[in-house]
Amino acid sequence: MGAGTGSYEPPHTVLAVEPSSVMIAQRPASSARAVQASAESIPLADDSADAVMALLTVHHWTDLEAGIGELLRIARRRVVIFTWDQVAFRRFWLVDEYVPQAAVFDDTRAIAVDGLAALLGGARIEAVPIPHDCTDGFGAAFWRRPEAYLDPQVRAGISMLAQTGEEAIRPGLARLSDDLSSGLWHERHADLLDRETLDVGYRLLVADLEDQPADRGPGVGPAEQE
Repeated sequence: MGAGTGSYEPPHTVLAVEPSSVMIAQRPASSARAVQASAESIPLADDSADAVMALLTVHHWTDLEAGIGELLRIARRRVVIFTWDQVAFRRFWLVDEYVPQAAVFDDTRAIAVDGLAALLGGARIEAVPIPHDCTDGFGAAFWRRPEAYLDPQVRAGISMLAQTGEEAIRPGLARLSDDLSSGLWHERHADLLDRETLDVGYRLLVADLEDQPADRGPGVGPAEQE
């Protein structure tokens, strides 16, 4: 769900759902088949998928309850959601020290992890430590590579920075640049330099539906469309 350009898809993905035609057009030819639709109205029959996965997408949905209801409707065995805990994420050095405006923006769209687990009818919540050389480019992926946040191309791929706007974060980025040049950042965050992973607040929610009551779903949704 919210598959975008296919960056998060494991090899066994059967069907990708993405609302943006622009994103779908950028998917590699080897990607799974994609259907243009939103999480709130998935064109699949009830219980039509063994598992449903939604990674860093629920905060973009216009109707969270409807979207979660649709995931529960079409999944037979499991729903997996990757998101973040905003309270923990606010302690991340980038937003805490340099661009608090981005944290304020995220406050308006972040989904409380406990509330999300409740909507799923109960879910296991696992912390996801981020490796220092993470190949993805989401918000805190560069926690040990601070110079990356000075790259406009990197920032363009991080929604909290791109949507907060360059004008709002420019002063903080200038201070980050100065602190990197002077060595102050490295002094302040010397404890990070030898770490392999860091818990920056990212969380994985796993709902095993076979352990839940049979009436877990919100009712019949859209029939499968060909």
